[in-house]
Amino acid sequence: MFKVNDNYLKLPGSYLFSTIGKKVRAYQAANPDKEIIRLGIGDVTQPLAPAIIDRLHEAVSEMGVQETFKGYAPDLGYEFLRSAIVKNDYNARGVDIAIDEVFVSDGAKCDSGNIQEIFSLDNKIAVCDPVYPVYVDSNVMAGRTGTYDATTGLWSDVIYMPCKEENGFAPELPEETPDIIYLCFPNNPTGATITKDQLQKWVDYANEKHAVIIYDAAYEAYISEPDVPHTIYECDGAKTCAIELRSFSKNAGFTGTRLGFTVIPKELKSADGVALNPLWARRHGTKYNGAPYIVQAAGEAVYSEAGKKQTGEQIAYYMKNAKYIFDGLKSAGYSVSGGVNAPYIWLKTPDGMSSWEFFDYLLEKANVVGTPGSGFGPSGEGYFRLTAFGTYENTVKAIDRMKAL
Repeated sequence: MFKVNDNYLKLPGSYLFSTIGKKVRAYQAANPDKEIIRLGIGDVTQPLAPAIIDRLHEAVSEMGVQETFKGYAPDLGYEFLRSAIVKNDYNARGVDIAIDEVFVSDGAKCDSGNIQEIFSLDNKIAVCDPVYPVYVDSNVMAGRTGTYDATTGLWSDVIYMPCKEENGFAPELPEETPDIIYLCFPNNPTGATITKDQLQKWVDYANEKHAVIIYDAAYEAYISEPDVPHTIYECDGAKTCAIELRSFSKNAGFTGTRLGFTVIPKELKSADGVALNPLWARRHGTKYNGAPYIVQAAGEAVYSEAGKKQTGEQIAYYMKNAKYIFDGLKSAGYSVSGGVNAPYIWLKTPDGMSSWEFFDYLLEKANVVGTPGSGFGPSGEGYFRLTAFGTYENTVKAIDRMKAL
């Protein structure tokens, strides 16, 4: 008789964005005449840049010619893409990362969920609160989080690092020592960032405690302030304690095309001297067949001069949306943050509403969809996330509707 992995049965409810989707579909079915504007899930709306599309078409044509046809991709990804990543994302910032420390994948979400597989189940994780749900849920599935308290929304074996208004929505070093620390900057969902000096403290702490930092830098392209690091490897000693996750989804619109990468330096070893780079290489080679050639070729085009210019214009477009959301809500009396180095705006719900009460209120009264802060963790209760990834026209319309409430 087969048995299931009963860790899955511990997961409370459905995935956050699945729940939101069900609510919106039900409302739309009951109100077919209403125009719903979605500023909830972080999906992009601008099409792929022309330089990327041109290379994508070229690569598709190559797949139809015997001499240029490609089958399985190399385990770590094509060298042409990894070289472009190393040169533009690291060497250009004075960081020395080797090509064989870069692992190309189909996205940071998958990597952030899968990376925990190379760690022992008795490792204790620390997460920001609020937090991107995948970090916690994937560890629940693995059996690393203990028991769930439905009253508090906390897992018994997870170290929570509250990110509240009084600390600038940035975590403080935990009192209990973790083994694995998840950090995401610029942050999803709050849009908060930390300076290089602040990040250096985390690197020093991780090295002192023999902990590993899993650093999600999916939104680094949106950084506008000079003292905010684009990669954790700008900090001294980070290569002995940090894994970095990157994505092409938000900087280049690959949400539907799927491309990302993870960096694991060869210097990163466990306390007993086991290197993590070959472990992830083994996992990658065993369980993954690689992002398609045509997608990796398109990814290389992101780093071309035309690609950089065009994707930069798209990022500016989204950040124009973010400014409109931030300024509009602030003028309407909302308490807001984020939107400067990230495409997310984090706002306090009005009149003491819970996060889900405000979700329902906004959907029914303004036909605008956002994301309840409580879906990101207990400290997200009483807050709400809006994204800048809509069209400018819809963004203006949505915020004007909210201001009129």
